[in-house]
Amino acid sequence: MAQQVLEVTPQEVKRRLDSGEAVVLVDVREPAEYAITRIEGSTLIPMNTVPAQLSTIEGLADGATLVAICHHGMRSLNVAAWLQGQGIPNCISMMGGIDRWSLEIDPAVPRY
Repeated sequence: MAQQVLEVTPQEVKRRLDSGEAVVLVDVREPAEYAITRIEGSTLIPMNTVPAQLSTIEGLADGATLVAICHHGMRSLNVAAWLQGQGIPNCISMMGGIDRWSLEIDPAVPRY
């Protein structure tokens, strides 16, 4: 059985978005962090609410790749691994989180 991909770079996420691929960004940070900065179009589902929001997340992942994002990429990696374990194989984490996105893709996204 092939090893499931868990992480992709911000460049890969940007490429997929720009190509028109069906991608859903799920921000698993806390509401206070999301208020500071976010990637436009992302959906806030804080990490501690993910289990309770599983059916919502399954709906988001239906027909799209779900990309979990957080501040530095650790929480989102845990969420992506957990969601894959729940039967959502098309869920991945963005390496380096929104901090790396700001540094490498969109400097207009504030760092904190």
